[in-house]
Amino acid sequence: MIEEGVPAVQIDAAAVNFGMPMGPVALADSVGLDICLSVAENLAQTVHVSVPAGLRQLVADGHLGVKSGRGYYQYRRGRPVKSAADTATSGKVDLEDRLVLRLINECVACLRERIVGDPDLVDAAMVFGTGFAPFRGGPMQYAPALEVQYGDRYKPDPGWAVLTGTDV
Repeated sequence: MIEEGVPAVQIDAAAVNFGMPMGPVALADSVGLDICLSVAENLAQTVHVSVPAGLRQLVADGHLGVKSGRGYYQYRRGRPVKSAADTATSGKVDLEDRLVLRLINECVACLRERIVGDPDLVDAAMVFGTGFAPFRGGPMQYAPALEVQYGDRYKPDPGWAVLTGTDV
């Protein structure tokens, strides 16, 4: 979404509003963008996505997140510096769904590929292991389809047909 022009602060706010402990951009900056780039390059072929050019450029420029003082955010004493303009909302009410659908789709792929044998185990693992918003019941309980509105990145995994008894 950053590559589409959605501000990082809005992405993070949507994740926190959804119920996550922190937003994905802040998390990436905390982990280190060099680490994120390495993971992204390893996963890109498996989950059929491209690595964002902006991430590559930030790392190439030495902007690694909190540890370098700049990443997607600028940092002062380990805390992001945000202006009033940064915190303004864009009116995009669908950011929450767009943030989580890809994660949910990969959870279904794990079921379809029998990496995990039970949807309840997926929910428990994602709630307790990754901080997925527990009041949402887990990713298998929260699964809107946004492919029609946003394109192939949101195409439901074929495993949804097994879970829902319908064609995808």
